[in-house]
Amino acid sequence: MKISILTPDRTIFQGNVTKVALPGTDGSFQLLDNHAPLVSSLTEGRVTMVTAAGEYSYYDEDAKGMTKDSTANRSLTFTIDRGFVEVLNNEVNLLVQGARNMR
Repeated sequence: MKISILTPDRTIFQGNVTKVALPGTDGSFQLLDNHAPLVSSLTEGRVTMVTAAGEYSYYDEDAKGMTKDSTANRSLTFTIDRGFVEVLNNEVNLLVQGARNMR
């Protein structure tokens, strides 16, 4: 599934993932391929995802810009401020107030 993580001032991640775990307002939940359509609010917490085959890009805080990679099955974790997630036709869009890479 294709995912985009966006803040008001930058793109944090764009690419394909096999799964993503999110901090929902009513509890954590996970999205997999072909998930039913969904709109949900998110609270502060961790977003963890596993990359799929193919190129993806993410914001690298050390480089202060987008970095491209194509390593499949890589686990990436970001901390987010509150926001929303929309799922439709295997596309996931996270609109969040802020996000940071975890180390």
